[in-house]
Parts: sequence; structure tokens; C-alpha cells
Amino acid sequence: MKEVVTKRVKSHITYRIADGTAVPGVTTVLGILNKPALIKWANNLGLEGIDSSRYVDEKAAIGTLAHQMIADYLKGLKTDTSEYSKVEIDQAENAVLSFFEWEKAHHIKPILVERPLVSEQWRFGGTVDCLGHINDLLYLLDFKTASGIFPEMLIQVAAYRQLVIENGFEVDKVAILRIGRTSDEGFEERLVNHLDKRWEIFLHALAIYNLQKEVKQ
Repeated sequence: MKEVVTKRVKSHITYRIADGTAVPGVTTVLGILNKPALIKWANNLGLEGIDSSRYVDEKAAIGTLAHQMIADYLKGLKTDTSEYSKVEIDQAENAVLSFFEWEKAHHIKPILVERPLVSEQWRFGGTVDCLGHINDLLYLLDFKTASGIFPEMLIQVAAYRQLVIENGFEVDKVAILRIGRTSDEGFEERLVNHLDKRWEIFLHALAIYNLQKEVKQ
């Protein structure tokens, strides 16, 4: 029997390095970056008379469930959907079908799934969606339930790659799998290149984040 996991609202992870010091997560660090696509999107919803906060909550529930279904599938677990509405479950399942079709042709052998990691050297943390073998290559996969792949997502996976390498793994390929929450949003696989440059951008963002934190104290 598969273990059942309930996670409608994900708990906030506090990342700590070996000496117990709390360090920021990748997503928190990248929060300092401007996101023009998000601003335009929210503005368009407003022009259409749609409450963006409510819309985000509805989409977030579907995205969270779809993401959890994929992670649990890779870990051999059964996802408990009892806290979700039928509409949310149906839409999440439709989204995950695209991933299942992709996975049939790629045969992932997971090593890490939803694994929190920290960097002792750079003092930050992050949770890796999946690190696993596809054929003879070691892939770092990041699952995004979104309508597009945006620049900050590419920087994010470069930081995850650094975490994985620092924790003893070599990475051959880094890919984002975008799982749309509706048929209109579709499914997309994108291999991420220029990772060293994107890692540099993350380091600059981390430096700014730490400086901002210092001046607020």
C-alpha cells in the first residue's frame, strides 16, 4: 500500500547551515528581482475586472496539487486530495497527464525528489524538485506549473545546480518542465544553457539580499 501524503499548503522551510545559522532560500533571494511579466499579467487581469488575488489563489491550489502529484509519483507515494475541490483535482490531474506522457519517453530514475539542500560556502538553501538519471545522463529537473518560463526561473535552476554539485553530485543537463494548469497553458520542456552566467546573476542577487538585510537591522 502506498503512503498517503496531504500537502494543500506547503510548510515554509527554514534552511540552516551546519552551525545552525538560518540562510535564505533561492526563491526568497530572487524576490529582489523585478518581474515585469508578473506586473503586466496582474494589470491585464485588472483591466478584465478579475480579482488577481482570488485568481492567484485558485491557480495556486491547482498548481500545488499538480506539483505534489508529480513529486509523490516519483517517490512512489499516493497523494491525498481530500482537501481539494473536485474542480481543482480534475484540473490538476489534466495537467499531470502531460507530464506522464513525457515521462513515458524519458524513464526517469530519481535520486533526489523534493530534497532541501544548503550551500555551506555561499550560505543559501533550496529544495530540488528532482535529480535523476535519464538514459545515461544525470538530469536536474525543475517542475513549473505556470503559463510560461520566465527569466528568474532560469536563474533559480542555476542556483539549484550549484546546490546539487556542492552536495556531491555532477549534473549533465538542467531542464525546466512547465506543466500548464489548463489546456491553453500546455506543456513545455526547456533545457537551460548559460548556467555559469545565470549563477553569477544569482550571486549578485544574493549579495544584494544580504546587504539589504544588513541595512534594515
